[in-house]
Amino acid sequence: MMSQAAEMTSEQIVSTAKEYAELTPIVKAANDYLSLVREMAELAEMIDDVDGDPEMKELAEMELPDLKKSLPDHERAMEIMLLPKDVDDDKNALLEIRAGTGGDEAALFAGDLFRMYQRFALLEGWKFDVVSSSSSDVGGFKEVIVSVAGKGVFAKLKYESGGHRVQRVPNTETQGRIHTSAATVAVMPEVEEVDIKLDDKDIRIDIFRASGPGGQSVNTTDSAVRLTHLPTGITVQQQDEKSQLKNRIKAMKVLMARVYDAERARRDAVRAAERKEQVGSGDRSGRIRTYNFPQGRVTDHRINLTLYKLDQIIAGDALGEVVTALITEDQATMLAEMNS
Repeated sequence: MMSQAAEMTSEQIVSTAKEYAELTPIVKAANDYLSLVREMAELAEMIDDVDGDPEMKELAEMELPDLKKSLPDHERAMEIMLLPKDVDDDKNALLEIRAGTGGDEAALFAGDLFRMYQRFALLEGWKFDVVSSSSSDVGGFKEVIVSVAGKGVFAKLKYESGGHRVQRVPNTETQGRIHTSAATVAVMPEVEEVDIKLDDKDIRIDIFRASGPGGQSVNTTDSAVRLTHLPTGITVQQQDEKSQLKNRIKAMKVLMARVYDAERARRDAVRAAERKEQVGSGDRSGRIRTYNFPQGRVTDHRINLTLYKLDQIIAGDALGEVVTALITEDQATMLAEMNS
């Protein structure tokens, strides 16, 4: 007789293993909590036992207050683990950075953000691969798209979506005036065909010859690809590769993510309106963070967080502090809703 495991398909085995991995920390937290409650009850019983050992009673009276103090932390940990989970949290992500207002300085700032996320990804143990890029003549990027892969990528990076603003004196500024520039960051869950199905009839494919700055041809064959999703009007262009097939594969990967993200944004807008907050909603319509170089501070406007460690954050080394604060605030908001 075949075992139950042997009868399972490979997809079922993977799904079961994933579910087991997700439930294991919840079960451990629940066991720790129940163990703590039992220990507190036993200590209280020792204290109330008039015929008990006086020495044991004294020890119990010393230990019980500390256990009572730790109880709220255990309860909060359990509540956080039981919060509704974002179905995309475990996915990899496509990270898009676009220079906004500010000309050359905005492109340089986009380059700074690129390196900040690259360093953050390295510290998190994630893979960080450029999908496509358009460089600026003075350095930095007009636009760059990166694939980020690893554990908990979207769960952490999703809070980076939005408008980023920088205030500093550009290297080209001779009178020391502070300029304000901007860049837009979009973080989208990287999806597979099982997550979203795009009909071929809904996609228009245009093939053309790739060109470099000033229209100079960089390829003698028609290898560049432009995909347009007709129902939404979303367009993706890819010309980094010399192979038309490779460009098409990359473009389709980005198109699926953008179409999926558009639907996710629509759902999140409804949810955010109901929750009356935008932390973690992926809303990119407004400014979320300011990097002020003269004052050495970074301010996240969604949670009124200001840290005077700009150098460490823009280098990627302290970005985790901002991300952790955003996650904590989002969890606190959800907990407040559940308990209201």
